[in-house]
Amino acid sequence: MKIIAEIGTAHAGSLDKAHELIDAAAFAGADCVKFQWVYADEILHPDTGFVNLPGGKTRLYDTFKQLECSSDFYKKCLEYSHKKGLLFACSPFGTKSFEELAKLNPDAIKIASPELNHFPLLHKCADYYQKIPIIISSGVSKLGDIEKAIQIIQNKKEPCANEKSFPDLTLLHCITFYPAPEEQYNIKCVKTLRQIFGIPTGISDHSLDPVLVPVLTVLMGGSIIEKHITLSKKDSGLDDPVALEPEQFAVMVHSVKQAISIQERYKKEGKAVKENLENAAEKEILKQLEYEFPSEKITAALGTGIKRLAPAEEENYGRTNRSLHYMRSLKKGSRIQPDDISVLRTEKILSPGISPEYFSTIEGSILEKEVRSGDGVKWEDFIQR
Repeated sequence: MKIIAEIGTAHAGSLDKAHELIDAAAFAGADCVKFQWVYADEILHPDTGFVNLPGGKTRLYDTFKQLECSSDFYKKCLEYSHKKGLLFACSPFGTKSFEELAKLNPDAIKIASPELNHFPLLHKCADYYQKIPIIISSGVSKLGDIEKAIQIIQNKKEPCANEKSFPDLTLLHCITFYPAPEEQYNIKCVKTLRQIFGIPTGISDHSLDPVLVPVLTVLMGGSIIEKHITLSKKDSGLDDPVALEPEQFAVMVHSVKQAISIQERYKKEGKAVKENLENAAEKEILKQLEYEFPSEKITAALGTGIKRLAPAEEENYGRTNRSLHYMRSLKKGSRIQPDDISVLRTEKILSPGISPEYFSTIEGSILEKEVRSGDGVKWEDFIQR
């Protein structure tokens, strides 16, 4: 089991604060820290809308623009993480950030949930499959979306003798909503997805509680638990309000290790067949959870194990994940050039476009009508060839 402290962009571009967060993760008992390699142009269109932050209403694009850092920043964060005995992972959001990140040879590259259908980025992952461990998150996605992503990444298989701390490919169950309701987490999906795809699974947890979802992830055989960390929930970062402060993160780590120790104790005793041992360990872990949580909440959090969109994230499907958008206003009769469109999150006020898998199909097509910068690309925008 690996516990990842998701620092994300909580450093706000300050190397000193990044070091503080790495120190906090080490103090709390994390195995790995994870950053986000941000280039605003790889994530969203300038006109995507506004977000309410502690400092007031801010254009979301500008918020991401302010979080852009140099390659040297991430290199120093990687080196400091290793100095503190932590693994270093990072999320790129496009092909440029991926290539720059890969040059640093991180311990893992994480593809965030909104990028699960960023097909150009997934093809980059395929180029590095079995060289650098890849972790993919599956929030705001359907089973077919996950299947496509895994097929692309595993398409190229090359022998690699490099010793790695993570498996070649790990899939994280997730709810893309902040904060995510524990009762909607459907944690049995950790086991379901492992059985379907035959790869290690875990959870990326956006819920507020430090114990319930992580401990139930152990129960379902998860190999990774990822949760945001912050120095203070009152900080101005995008994810700080739903992150754990260091003391809370330490509580999570302790609870997870306690659950793992219960499982290991039953395995060592070996007094019954494997199934009975697992059931006995499960009963003891659930009994301990019931001291803190109502049994109804625990049952709800475990869910059915059927992979489907959580109610909290249903309306975000197609908006939070990627689609094709126009990067400039174009007149009727224009022929689409590669830099006329981009693979972006729709987010706030724009309309989603068609899937990024059709990028090469759209290239060279002729517009049947005038389109505005930021519009989602639609099939009806074009003359049929």
